[in-house]
Amino acid sequence: MLLYVHIPFCHRICPYCSFYKHTPGNTPIGDFVQAIGQEAAWSKTSRSLQPIKTLYLGGGTPSMLSTKHLSDLFDSLRKNFDFSQIQEITLEANPATFDLKKARLFKSLGVTRVSLGIQSFTPHVLETLGREHSPQQATESVHTLREAEIDSVNIDLMFSIPGQSLADWESTLQHAVSLKPNHISAYNLTYEEDTAFFDSLQNGTYQENEDHDADHYHLAEQILTDAGFDHYETSNYAQPNHHSRHNQGYWQGNDYLGLGPSAVSTLNGTRDKNIPDTAAYIRQVSSLGNAIHETEILTPAQRRIELIALGLRTTQGIPLELLGNASLEKAQTLAIEKLLNLTETHLALTQLGRPLVDPIAAELI
Repeated sequence: MLLYVHIPFCHRICPYCSFYKHTPGNTPIGDFVQAIGQEAAWSKTSRSLQPIKTLYLGGGTPSMLSTKHLSDLFDSLRKNFDFSQIQEITLEANPATFDLKKARLFKSLGVTRVSLGIQSFTPHVLETLGREHSPQQATESVHTLREAEIDSVNIDLMFSIPGQSLADWESTLQHAVSLKPNHISAYNLTYEEDTAFFDSLQNGTYQENEDHDADHYHLAEQILTDAGFDHYETSNYAQPNHHSRHNQGYWQGNDYLGLGPSAVSTLNGTRDKNIPDTAAYIRQVSSLGNAIHETEILTPAQRRIELIALGLRTTQGIPLELLGNASLEKAQTLAIEKLLNLTETHLALTQLGRPLVDPIAAELI
C-alpha cells in the first residue's frame, strides 16, 4: 500500500498552484501534526491496511516544518503503520526551506528521496512563478542534499510559463543536468481553476499555445534522454534504479491511503476525500478520528477509465484487456498513424504520441 501525507503549509502562495495550501497564519502546527497522528491511529484500527511500501510527504511545503514537528510526525507514522516492507520515502522540499542540518535530519528520519520544487533556474521565470528562491539557492540545495547523503534527488521543472523562451527552457534543462540529479520531472504548465494564473488566462493576459508546448516538450525529451535519463512517464525522467516507486504505484492503480486536509484515499474500491480545510480537519479528527468529507464507491467502469488514462502515460502502456471492441478499432487506427505501438497483449504510445496522451486517452476511453 502507498501512504501519502499532505502538509498544506507554504511561506508564500504560488500563483499557478491549485493544490490545497495556505500560509501557517494562526494554525498551530503542533496541533496539525498531532491530528495527523490521530488520523493515522484511527486508520490503523478502522481500515484494513497492508504494510506500507512507499511514503510520500507532499504539499504545500513539508520541508518548512521544524525539526521537532518533522520528528514527531515520523514517530507517529511509524507507531501506527507497518514499515517493515518500506521501499521508498519521499519528501517534497523547496530550496529556501532547509540547510545541511535539516537535510541530515531528513536522512536520519529515513527519507530516501527528496523532490525539489525548483521549477526554473532563470531569474525572471522564477519571479513570474512567485518562487521565493534564487537560481543560486536552488543549485546549492542540490549540493546540500548530496552532502547529507540523500539517496535520490529529484528536480521538479516546469515549461510553457508566461515569458519563458525556448532558450530559457534549454538553459534550465542544461543546468539541471549539470547538477547530476537522479531524477527530473518536467511538467507542462496547466492553468488550474482557483489560481491567479487561471484568472490571467481568462482575461487574456496569458495565452496557451499547443505548438509552443510541443517545442518545449520535445526539447526536454531530447536533452534529458541524451543525458542518460529514462523517459519512463510523460513528465518524468530517471537515471537507472531511481524511478519514483510511489508514483509508479499510482499509475499502476495500487491502493493508497491519504492523511491530512484534502488528502484522498482509494482502498478496496472505495475513495474517500478529507475535508479541504486545515482548521476543520484538526477539529474533525479530534472529534471523530477521521476527516472524511466525501466518499465514493468506484465502479468497474470508473477504475477502467483511470487505469487507461494513467497507464498510457507510462512506457509500459496498458493491457489490451482494458479496451472494448470499439476502442481496439480506434487503437488500430492510431497505430497506423504511428501514435502508438500494438502488441498481442499491450499498447504503448510512441514518441510521436506521448505529447498527445490526454486526447489519445479520451479516444480510447
